[in-house]
Amino acid sequence: MKWDVIKSLSTLCVDRDAVDDLGAFNMHWKLLLVVLILTLVRANDDVEKLFREYKIIPDILDTAPKEFLKIEYSGNLLVGMGKEFTPTQTKDEPHLVWVADPNEFYTIYMGNPDAPFPYDPYWSEWLHWLVVNVPGFEVNKGEIICPYMGPLALKASGIIRYAFLVYKQPKKLRFNEPHINNTSADPHKMFHIKEFAEKYQLGEPIAGNVYRSQWDEFVKVLHKQLNVTIDDN
Repeated sequence: MKWDVIKSLSTLCVDRDAVDDLGAFNMHWKLLLVVLILTLVRANDDVEKLFREYKIIPDILDTAPKEFLKIEYSGNLLVGMGKEFTPTQTKDEPHLVWVADPNEFYTIYMGNPDAPFPYDPYWSEWLHWLVVNVPGFEVNKGEIICPYMGPLALKASGIIRYAFLVYKQPKKLRFNEPHINNTSADPHKMFHIKEFAEKYQLGEPIAGNVYRSQWDEFVKVLHKQLNVTIDDN
C-alpha cells in the first residue's frame, strides 16, 4: 500500500549533513525514487490482480482502481485482500484510509454482487454503504445516501464478496438520489455503482479493496432491522 511504502522508505532516509559526498547523496535519493516508483507500479498491478481473482472485474467494474483502500474495523481489525471476516467482526462502520487531497471531494461505496446467492445474484448489487461529497478522507463529513450496513449473507448463501470503492469527484456535486434507511430491504437491491459513476461523471475508482463473509448469528439482528423474516435457524 502506498502509505506503507512511503513510511518504509522514510526509514531509509539519511541526514544530508552526514553525507560527505554530494554525488553519493544524490544517488541515494535517485535510488529511493526508483524503488518507490517500482513498488507503486507493483501495487497497482496487485490491485488489478485482486479484483480479477475475486471477479469484481467484470461483475461490478471494468477497470481496477490504482490504489489499495485501507479498511479498519473496531479492535484494529484490518480487512481486505479477499480474506474472510465475520458479520460480527464487521458490524460497525469502518475507518477508511487512502491517498486523499483535502481540497477534493470523494464518493465512498460498499456493495455486494452476490445477493442473495452467488449462483443466482438477482439482487446484485446489494448496496451496503454510499457516502458522497466526502471532503478529503473525512467520511464522517460527507453526505450519507445509504448508511453503513455490514455483511448479512443468508445461511444458504455461503461465502459472499464485499467490494469497497473510492471515487474522486470532479467537484462538490448535487446528487439527485433518494436517501436510503436501513429499515427496509428493497431500496438496497439492484444498485449499480458503474451506472451511478457514469451518471455523475465520477470516472473510474481510484482506490478499492474486497473481503468476503458468510452467515453468523449477528445476521439475525440485521434481518430484524430490515423487517425481513428468513429462516436462518
